[in-house]
Order: sequence, then structure tokens, then C-alpha cells
Amino acid sequence: MKKLTCAIFMLTFALQATFAQQADLGSWNIIHVNQHVNDKWAVFGEAQLRSLKFYNHFHYYEYKGGIQYKIYPNFKFTLGAGSYQTYKEGGDFVLPKNNNEFRLWPQFVLSQQIGKVKVEQRYRAELRFTSNGYRNRFRYRLGLSLPFGKEKAGYKPFQLSASNELFFTDNEPYFERNRALMSFNYKPSKMVTLQLGYLHQFDYKINDETGRDFLQIGLFFELFAKRTKNTESDTDLKDN
Repeated sequence: MKKLTCAIFMLTFALQATFAQQADLGSWNIIHVNQHVNDKWAVFGEAQLRSLKFYNHFHYYEYKGGIQYKIYPNFKFTLGAGSYQTYKEGGDFVLPKNNNEFRLWPQFVLSQQIGKVKVEQRYRAELRFTSNGYRNRFRYRLGLSLPFGKEKAGYKPFQLSASNELFFTDNEPYFERNRALMSFNYKPSKMVTLQLGYLHQFDYKINDETGRDFLQIGLFFELFAKRTKNTESDTDLKDN
């Protein structure tokens, strides 16, 4: 815990010094907990908080949870649900809201190893019960991740990741959003990952959230039951 506290303090200080003057850079904050029940099943919970300026003009939060089943070592199914709240621009949680949404989403994740690089494809369908009516949305994400550093206790402490995700609907104009992310991950232990990333989001004719550039900070916990083999890959791309 001392190492984790020190790492968080140093990261926060560096970010404040580097980005404090970037008024147009938003913040995207994630905390995620994944509990492995056994070698096949896991449950998870996640919360996100976003702002349109650098830790100012907070306009969005979400919380969600779900279950995950590993069909094969490189093929996973997830069923998740959550609440997604988007406020108007111009300040912190400005009313009235742009969107008040409950969302149910099944997804499949297919991964493969090419040399030292892990390639991941994520397919997600979203059933969206919004304040503006029911909507469908479909998402496809392609990601690459490269772990590096001196291996200890079966994992490497550092990882570079890049991903691009496309959002589609079943109504015109069909294409809705593009989201690109580059991130650096540090694992002070097998169970904890710290993430620092840069995310660019482009929205096309969508009014429930504004496309921006974000500094992404994530804290991820992987918890393992005693009866699991504790072999979950440290190169998994983090969710968003």
C-alpha cells in the first residue's frame, strides 16, 4: 500500500504540473473492481466521472456492473448493466440533464497473441433506455497492448496500449462516434493497475455527450478467489 500511495501521489503531482494550463482538456476518471469467482466466472463493478475541462465542468458520471464468463482462454462473454448520466455544458452538473439512461449490454471479446503484442477485438451491443426514448447502439473496438519490464511474480509491471472504437446505430446516419485511446499502465502488484491515457472522442450528430480530448486516469483491481489459478493475463485492455 505504501508503494501504491506513493505512485498515486507522484502521478497526481505530475499531472497537475503538466496539464493545469490545458483548459480544453477534459478529465476521464475510472475505478474498476473485478472479482474472479473461479477460472471461468467473474463479477465486476465500475464507476466513471468525467469533466469537459481539466477537473472542472463535471458533466458525466456512470456506474455499472456485470458478470463475465470465459468460454475459451481467448474468448469471453460479458453481460453488464448500469446507469449513465449526462449533464449540460457550462459548469458542474448543470441541469436539466442532456440524458438520463439505463443501459443493458452484452459483449464478446476475442483476443490473440502475435509475438509480444496482444490483439483484442471487442463487440458490444447496447440496449439503451434513455430520457429521449429507447435506442440501440453497436460498438466495435480494436486494441493492441504490449507489456514490458522485468517480469516478477508472473507479470510484467508496464504496458503500452492503443485502441480505436467505432459506434453505430440502426437509424440514420448510422455512424455515431469514434473513440481513440493511447495509454500507459503500471502494475505495482498483481492485483492493482494504474492507468494514464490520452483519449480523443469525435461525435457525429449526437447530443448526449460532447466529443473532446480527455486525460484518462484509471485505478483497476483484479481480485482472485483461492480456488482460481490466478493466471488472468496482465495484458488485457482496460474498459471504458
